[in-house]
Amino acid sequence: MITLLAEGPRSRAEIARELGMSATTVSNLVADLVASGAAVEQMSADGRRGRPAKTVSLVAAPGLVAGVDVGRTHLRAAVATRQGEVVAEREVALPEGHTGEQTVPVVLNLVRDLLQEASRPGGELVAVGVGLPGPVDGPDGTVGAGTILTGWAGFDVAGRLTEALGVPVVTDNDATLGMLAEARWGAAQGVADAAYVKISTGVGAGLLLGGRLHRGAGGTAGELGHTPLQPDGAVCRCGNRGCLETFTSVPAVLQMLRPTLGEDLTIEQVVAGAAAGDPPCRRMVEDVGRNLGRGIALLGNLVDPEVVVLGGPLVAAGEPFLTAVGASLRRSVIPSVARRLRVVPAALGARTEVLGALALALTSGPPPYAHLLD
Repeated sequence: MITLLAEGPRSRAEIARELGMSATTVSNLVADLVASGAAVEQMSADGRRGRPAKTVSLVAAPGLVAGVDVGRTHLRAAVATRQGEVVAEREVALPEGHTGEQTVPVVLNLVRDLLQEASRPGGELVAVGVGLPGPVDGPDGTVGAGTILTGWAGFDVAGRLTEALGVPVVTDNDATLGMLAEARWGAAQGVADAAYVKISTGVGAGLLLGGRLHRGAGGTAGELGHTPLQPDGAVCRCGNRGCLETFTSVPAVLQMLRPTLGEDLTIEQVVAGAAAGDPPCRRMVEDVGRNLGRGIALLGNLVDPEVVVLGGPLVAAGEPFLTAVGASLRRSVIPSVARRLRVVPAALGARTEVLGALALALTSGPPPYAHLLD
């Protein structure tokens, strides 16, 4: 019944059509929702001629959820109702090299400030979702050794936040949460097989296979950035040589351009320069796009997604970046995949990961909505 959360009241016929289910299946689901008190069914007042149709709508559930996106130099958090309406959101800077111990108090202060800003009757916090740039161990939610945030490796962020806030806290990889958000509210809605590729400090992918998020046996599925493509290339932080991340990530782009454009160069300046036609910036953005296309081709040949959604700051460069990705992908992927696969920018922009963290919190909160988002 995700459609009721995303789109609002619907008739049984509309729900069946949008979800591709039989009328009988939808009727049984609606009956269960009404019986549990999670939904109500009432006559439509839309003014259409003919017999009025009944519409199904979810009962407003009390409580708020929080989503937290932890990056290398930023912390973004949002608070939403259990119907998915964002009521407060803010981003703050973090120092490079921050650790879990240092950052947990910042997370707590930011979440508490947002809860106060969103103050409303019945607005108690019921669940929190946290996204981190690296593998998250499935069973206990600790941060894996491959994370960009080396000071977080082995840190039990969920346990620490649960102890402080007194509500369920769940963690996941930020690219996986990007995939979750784009599937729920963005460019991959209605798609069963998709990937979200985030190009930032590293290069990671979130995978949706058969309509379900795929995390792998230990939570490390989707580490696209550690695909070795240049056998004699630079040594990667993972220990291998020539990984995709070593020549397509934001730090790699800045390292290659700063000798020419200055040590204070930022990725925002590179993106703006590429869009304005500046030769070094445009060349670099196109080169990154071509190399990324090769990496996505490997992913396409392995899992055959219908759509690949691109996120991260380089996507803002627009046409030169996206055209280079698409052209390289078509040259490298097998023809049967090339005919179907679409590559599109993230619809949710810089908010993708924090919205994914909110969606994760919604799946982890108490009934009536958690089971609707499985």
